[in-house]
Order: sequence, then structure tokens, then C-alpha cells
Amino acid sequence: MAKAVIFTLGCKVNEVESASLARALGEQGYEVSTKLGYADLYILNTCAVTAEAEKKSRQLVARALKYNPNARVLVCGCAAQKNAQVFAARQNVRAVTGARNKSRIPSLLEAAGIFVDDADKAFDELPLPAAVRTRHFIKIQDGCNNFCSYCIVPYMRGRSRSRATDSVVAEACAAAERGAEEIVLTGIDISSYRDGEKGLAELLGALSSLPARVRLGSLEVRVVNEKLLTAARGMSDFAPHFHLSLQSGSSAVLRRMNRHYTREEYLERCRMIYEFFPRAAITTDIIAGFPGETEEEFSDTLSIIDEAAFAQVHCFVYSPREGTPAAALPQLSPEVKEDRRRRLAERAAARQAAYVDGFLGQTFSFVPEEQKDGFTFGYTENYIRVAVRGNVPKRGRIILKERKEEYCIGEIDHE
Repeated sequence: MAKAVIFTLGCKVNEVESASLARALGEQGYEVSTKLGYADLYILNTCAVTAEAEKKSRQLVARALKYNPNARVLVCGCAAQKNAQVFAARQNVRAVTGARNKSRIPSLLEAAGIFVDDADKAFDELPLPAAVRTRHFIKIQDGCNNFCSYCIVPYMRGRSRSRATDSVVAEACAAAERGAEEIVLTGIDISSYRDGEKGLAELLGALSSLPARVRLGSLEVRVVNEKLLTAARGMSDFAPHFHLSLQSGSSAVLRRMNRHYTREEYLERCRMIYEFFPRAAITTDIIAGFPGETEEEFSDTLSIIDEAAFAQVHCFVYSPREGTPAAALPQLSPEVKEDRRRRLAERAAARQAAYVDGFLGQTFSFVPEEQKDGFTFGYTENYIRVAVRGNVPKRGRIILKERKEEYCIGEIDHE
């Protein structure tokens, strides 16, 4: 049996697409792995969200060919969309596709050439992955219309397009029947989800009685309103975790980023979430060292970490992306950017510890995800990572007992 490796860099959407491609290749007779190793065929799903991600994407071809110098290589994803010719010139690369219409990749395995599609077509339907995990990710949307001044993704993924509600519900039900305990709705900008007149709130309504926990992927501020929160609260099993994209706590920096909200509007949405879900986790992303960021503007970002009572913050150093408006602005020094990232990370770590400490001794729903070193690891509904000693094969209730650096120790609640 021919062997294929589908190796993925980048976002959760890439991972979902790769899992679907793995099923398609399996149906064509390939033995498929997601880890680099010997294979007859390599499909490399690349990323270009940062300069570092793009560099790693370019290095992937050489890494793969170390295992089999005679293998065929197909490159797809955002880095391939951005620089198809660079990949096409590499040894053994037979075909290059981009970030769009990945469903056609199985038909290109024997093809040669560049097959990058720049058109923004309808949502690209992909099959349910062969293996369904306890936490199952469903891609409901692709593309982005926001054009933040620092971001290259809209140029790579194209304009927003959404999956039909019936199709989302069908996959969610099928995954739940096959053992998924949690469904995560993901996409490039799920806040833009539209199926005719129906948006994200209506999609949650259609999933309201699903026999699995439902969690939302990353959200934009504009979508958080009473309609969405009411729909979420009306579900039989909703995970009150809101990854609410921030990027900066300074309204002036947000304007330069072309983010369409202010600091005050962001905090108001946080207050609204806590009113509906008192135990909610609000997590976010923050960019340190955006062009022109002053120390005063950075102080606004530091202070919002506590004001918003974040459960977790992902801190990034600003990385210029060629072709975006922010790349043409005067840049801060690498030393200033790294110093601010460090200070953000320290404040975020303290805030995360305080968030978790506030729930010690309380009981939560626990969905197991993996077993390691004698523990079962998984997440609570409010996205606290928990380790429970022994084998926990299915979802149950746990009590948070002790906070460690990267997770909590939990015990099964036998009551």
C-alpha cells in the first residue's frame, strides 16, 4: 500500500482541511499519516500568517524529502497561495495549489503544475474525517472581509463564504453519533457566518439540542450581542468560552490596525458576556509592538488584561507582512517589541493564574482528549485544561483541585 503524509502548519482551519484530505486519500488506497516520516507522497499544507510561519513552510519540502528523496510532493495552503512559483521550483514538487478549493487536491495527485485559484467561489465542502475525536472541529466558514492593516490572510483565503446550516448540522450530528463529546465551530472569521438571512445565532439555534457540547471558535467584537448570547444560553450544552479577538487595548492603535471597535466597546462586550455567563472564559490574542505604538498606548493594552478579566492571552510580536498597509509604516525596534511581548506575557500569566484560582474546588464538565503519563487530559466548558489521574474514557464531572503551571489537577466528582 502506498504511503502518504499530510503535514500541516498554521491554523485550526488548516488542520480541519488536512483531516478531511486524509479521509479522501484513504479512500484512494493510501496509508495516511499526519507525522513526517517515510512516504511515497507528501501533501504539505502551509501557512503565511507570519514571516516565521512562511519560512517554516518553505523549509518543509527539504524536511520531507529527507525521509524519501524520490517522493512526490504537493504543496497547498496560504504560503503556496502567496508564492506558488517558489514552491514549484523546489525539488520533487509536482503540483502547487493554494489556500482555496482544497477539495480538488485528491484529483491532482498525479498532476504536474501550478493550480492556484484566485477566485472566491462558494464554500468548499470537504468530507467528514475518517477518525472522529472526542473534540471534533467543524469548519463552517472560510475567507475574511476585514482587511486588518497587519494581516495577509484575506489576500490568501479570499472573501468570506459560509457553509450551509443544514450541512453543518449534519456533520455535527454524524460526529456526535461517532463519539464526539464536543463540537468546535471554526473558520477564518466565523463572526461573518451567513446562510441567507441566517447568521451565527441562528446556527446555534439549529444546534441547540445536539447531544454534544458546542464551543465557538475565534470571534470578532461586532458579533457579540444579546441575540447571540441569548441563543447560546438557550442551548442544551453550550461551552461558555469566548475567544474574543483584541490585538490592542489602545483605541488609537486599533484605528491604525483597521479594527472596527474601540477599547470601550470591547470592554462593554466583555461585561455583556459575564452577565449572561458568570463563569465564562474570555480568551484573546494581543500583538506587541505594532508600528508607532507608544509606551502610553502599550500601557492601555497592559491594563485591559485585568479589566477584561481574561482567562488566557496569546501574546505575539508584530511581524511585518509584505503587501499589507502596516508593513509600510515606521517599525519599532526588535528589542522594544520583544520587551513588550515579555511584559504582556508576564501580566497575562498572572491574570490566567488568578482566573483559575477563582474556580478551585468547583465542579465542571470534563471532556477527555488525550492520555499521557498516567493522566487523562481534557478541557472544562470554560476552557481550563485539566489532568485527571488514570483512564477517563468519556465525559464526566470533575472537581478542580490544584493549579499547575500549564494545567489543573482534577478529581472525578462521584456524587
